[in-house]
Amino acid sequence: MEADVYKTITKPSEEVLFKDKNSKFFGYAYPVTTEDKIKQHLEDLKKQHHQARHWCYAYQIGTETIAYRANDDGEPSNSAGMPIYGQIQSFEVTNVLIVVVRYFGGVKLGVGGLINAYRTGAQLALEASNIIERTINIDYLITCEYDLMNKVMRVIKEKNLNIINQKLELNCEITISVRKKEAESIKSIFDSIYKVDIKTL
Repeated sequence: MEADVYKTITKPSEEVLFKDKNSKFFGYAYPVTTEDKIKQHLEDLKKQHHQARHWCYAYQIGTETIAYRANDDGEPSNSAGMPIYGQIQSFEVTNVLIVVVRYFGGVKLGVGGLINAYRTGAQLALEASNIIERTINIDYLITCEYDLMNKVMRVIKEKNLNIINQKLELNCEITISVRKKEAESIKSIFDSIYKVDIKTL
């Protein structure tokens, strides 16, 4: 994959279910970019499955700087969180939270059985997700006086740039989003226009 492309999911997955020796494992995948959102999803699932025994999860957020965590939530060490995280890596996705909720069925599965069940729950949740490729973008703020707007807009049109925000007054401000590998060349084009200021957000 190119360095400025990453894979993520667009919306929460359908609930999936994996059963082993009467234990039930419900798997969920969520698109996330902040730890607050992760906490929110975990709280919601704990309310929804308040009779479950374990809410094991793993997440990864970020594109260039990665933050991740794997949590066994009371299961034997590395039998739940890491197998879930392994599926995030194997599907090569980021900005994603996967939770596998377990209802104990009375029969112990052993560490090998747990690893398999949590891995499968995570895999099914990701298979049920809509995975897409996105580009890593850099946002720029362009500022100029109104009489230079036409010049700026011409470049934006020619280069097919994505405008996120614009404020057109005596002093104009336009926020654009540029794919990382094109960012330097786009910045230098605007830098070369007299009295147009461009800075990275």
